[in-house]
Amino acid sequence: MMTLDQLSAFVAVAEREHVTEAAHALRLTPSAVSAAIRTLERTYGIELFHRVGRGIELTETGRVFLDEARAVLARARAAEIALSDIGDLSRGRLEVWASQTVAAYWLPPVLMRLHRRHPGLELHMQVGNTQAVVDAVLHGRAEIGFVEGAVDHGALHLRDVARDQMIVVSAPDHPLAEDRPALPVLAREASWVLREEGSGTRSEFEAALAAEGMDPRELDIVLTLPSNEAVLSAVRAGPALTAVSAAAAAPFLRAGTLAKLDVALPARTFRSLRHKERHESHAARALMEMALTPPAAGTG
Repeated sequence: MMTLDQLSAFVAVAEREHVTEAAHALRLTPSAVSAAIRTLERTYGIELFHRVGRGIELTETGRVFLDEARAVLARARAAEIALSDIGDLSRGRLEVWASQTVAAYWLPPVLMRLHRRHPGLELHMQVGNTQAVVDAVLHGRAEIGFVEGAVDHGALHLRDVARDQMIVVSAPDHPLAEDRPALPVLAREASWVLREEGSGTRSEFEAALAAEGMDPRELDIVLTLPSNEAVLSAVRAGPALTAVSAAAAAPFLRAGTLAKLDVALPARTFRSLRHKERHESHAARALMEMALTPPAAGTG
């Protein structure tokens, strides 16, 4: 019979299309991951992956099986949470996913406060864009998620936990750095470096443009990059603007390697996500309590 370890190996490789990266995520050796998948394939007489040169990609059978494997693992995790949920939080495990801005600036101090109060808890955080976090919560890979982007899904319970200010920045010598244009004018005149579609930062900026009557498709987007750090690095090097969290840009503004443009963007909301139909562990409730409680002075 197939095992949960084999299913975990299959899903990890399927999601990354890379055996070594999957092995690293599972804390196994690549040979152990490959062996688990080969055992599945031999046992059931099927091929789950095409081995193309040094690459690997799902077969049609593998694509069909992926949803089933994810569902089984999600139910197994839910059962594990229900059995191991300890009321006094002396032990337990919590899987958290967060979008990049939340994960880099807001969530780590919250997790550290939770750890100080309940050191027996195992806290695991993974980072993705808003859509990746939504998928992780929907498929049971995370019990709780935190995002900065808009989310509309009937299976998810959303709760506001914090506020964040978006700003527009450029290199200090950019021709528009000293101007004070309205947002639609600025958007049309400038070239832009933006996060990828599916990121909260991108979706919130596009929503701000739409509120001003501008179609985001009119933007001159010269680069699309997968992280705040990459976006800010590109803007420091070239004649383009970007919209980011003020927290992400703060070190570069202080150093004088970026300039903040005098254009108003609305604040955005950080939100927690939980699946409405899944068990809420004591650890998840403790994390939400910590997230909603301002830190004491001097604790960060």
